[in-house]
Amino acid sequence: MANMRTAMDAAFWDLNISTPRALDGTARSIPGEPIPLDRSKASKALRIQQLSLLGNGFPLGIIPSYSPTSRKELGSFALQSLLFKAATSNWWLGFTGQFRPKKLVSDIKAELASVDEWELPILKDIGKHFLEKSLYAFGLCSQLSLTPSSSLLLSTEKHGEKKGRRLRAMLFHKLPEHDVTLEAAWPELFLDHKGRYWEVPESISLDCSSLVSEDGLRYRFGLHKNGGHPRAVDNITDEPPFSLMQGICGKAAVSYEKSKDFWRIKEKKEDIIIETDKGRIYRPSYDIRLREPHAAVSGIIGGTLEAWLNNGSSSSSASRHRSPFGVDLFGSLCYTFQHGKFKESFGDLTRVDARLDVSSALGLAKQVSKVFRKASSNNARDVLSSPRLELILQQQVAGPIVFRVDSKFSLNSPTGVQLEDFVCSLNYSLKLLQSGKVVAWYSPKRKEGMIELRLFEF
Repeated sequence: MANMRTAMDAAFWDLNISTPRALDGTARSIPGEPIPLDRSKASKALRIQQLSLLGNGFPLGIIPSYSPTSRKELGSFALQSLLFKAATSNWWLGFTGQFRPKKLVSDIKAELASVDEWELPILKDIGKHFLEKSLYAFGLCSQLSLTPSSSLLLSTEKHGEKKGRRLRAMLFHKLPEHDVTLEAAWPELFLDHKGRYWEVPESISLDCSSLVSEDGLRYRFGLHKNGGHPRAVDNITDEPPFSLMQGICGKAAVSYEKSKDFWRIKEKKEDIIIETDKGRIYRPSYDIRLREPHAAVSGIIGGTLEAWLNNGSSSSSASRHRSPFGVDLFGSLCYTFQHGKFKESFGDLTRVDARLDVSSALGLAKQVSKVFRKASSNNARDVLSSPRLELILQQQVAGPIVFRVDSKFSLNSPTGVQLEDFVCSLNYSLKLLQSGKVVAWYSPKRKEGMIELRLFEF
């Protein structure tokens, strides 16, 4: 079933989105914008851990990725690899690298085209092209277990074509019923609902989140600080989102989640242990989270409360003003249908998830009132006024390979239904991990794609 927790997590600054633009493989979702596509959420495994495991299945441990850069001559195709790793019982360190071959190949071709005779100086000139720093990016990541329930994560990365480096730190502490996280980044990379990237010079968050209780109640609260003026990575002239403007914000949210099965075929012992003439054969599902055919409905409803210590009036536009206080409601409703147990080689998995998201009940109410009053609406300010419908289709291709399509539609009454986002992916389930898979996805909207390792995601 589509992850209902995203509805509340999207209101905070720590929801990770998968992206090949950063060596750590993540950017942050922007609070105050529509709930991101379910497939867009980043893997629970750190990128450096993914590279370590994925490298065992790729030639020379090199994993390809695809993302545009500010310098077109560098190309979009890149190769990533874990260059070095070290570990002890409570500490590990990893060094990653990225290489963009397009410019190198183009420069060498141009060099060879102008050569009449092969001489030693020509080889030296060709060798200099390999030293072009814009071709490379390097990252260093380390994690230290301070106690059995606390850990410290430090990382830095430097891209040759960019000035400066990116630094990140995270302190995580697990309590019996809560998770406490302190995170900081200089700068932090954010992704808006239009597929555009923003950099905030300083981003610091302190967050406390409760675990989901048996009755479905969950809450979280925290403080967040933005420092400096946001900068558009993609050379756009639009004003930055209000949530990224400098200031300190205190936010709290509470939600209630519930699910109900219309029908479900429970897995039995005889389904996974098959009696044959040669004895018993253990044959589980390729993914334990996809092992039971069913039809179900789930929903979540909640509210948020926030207060800013800076109203964001430092924007270049005098008409832009961020309210110092905010109260809102959100909700999601999802219907899931699954056919097959995902055990056979063909035709044993077809799954559809249809999810309706209302990110802002206040924004929706304002939009409805404008329709009845026939008032003109400002689309730039009504980004949350329209509900979103997300459709997820999964179809088994062969064995553990599943083709998946995630699409999101904006239900905007003046203009009708609009396709807002779309991601397609191929998933190879790893039976030994019970619910692990290698995912190769591509986003036409962002013109990006990468290969990830995901664990315990439906």
